[in-house]
Amino acid sequence: MVKANPTPPVPQIKPVKENVFLFVPNLIGYSRIILAAVSLHFMSYHPIYCTIAYIISQLLDAVDGQVARMLGQTSRFGAVLDMVTDRCTTSCLLCFLSSVYPNWAIMFQSLIALDFASHYIHMYSSMISGSKSHKTVSKEQSRILHSYYTNSNTLFIFCACNELFFVCLYLAHWYDAPLILFGSKTGWNWPELVAGLMFPICAGKQIINVVQFWKASKSIVESDLEERLQQQLKQINSRNKIH
Repeated sequence: MVKANPTPPVPQIKPVKENVFLFVPNLIGYSRIILAAVSLHFMSYHPIYCTIAYIISQLLDAVDGQVARMLGQTSRFGAVLDMVTDRCTTSCLLCFLSSVYPNWAIMFQSLIALDFASHYIHMYSSMISGSKSHKTVSKEQSRILHSYYTNSNTLFIFCACNELFFVCLYLAHWYDAPLILFGSKTGWNWPELVAGLMFPICAGKQIINVVQFWKASKSIVESDLEERLQQQLKQINSRNKIH
């Protein structure tokens, strides 16, 4: 009698242990923080070094997301790290602008408040709604935010021009040479000229922040009303059972 060959054991596949902190896009995020710190160090006395470090830090914001998708290393931690880095870096620059342009301090302070408030409440709204990403916005929620977050080119243009506007205001503080056009001096220098060109997009970015704040507020209120309605229905049902 021929004995049947024993069935070879099926190898067990075990989940791979991962360290989200060491994901490549998150390492890029840490480098952004270091570059932002370098720019803050030079901000008050060396505009060239400051600007270079600041711009590289901001440009890496567009790189880490692409790397995350390419390597399959997207994470909630990475998304939050990105957002917090953006908010803090821009706010630090606006704080410096408040000191060198004291007459416009209230405007810079308002922009900081709007930026933090709109992104915080939007992130919270996305969290309680169960959305996987704060960038997931349907057309029914807001056509403006849907176009802003789903089109990577639109998002990059608004964010880049917004930051470039503030960087040019920073450089205008250091740059005194007037801009020469057609052989004659103008009342502007080149950073002021670029800032003027970027201003409409920067203003549009602030409008988007207002829309984001309002839509997120409405979403949270709707969630509150739904929760209160469910509580009322439970109370009504419990009373009906008693009677």
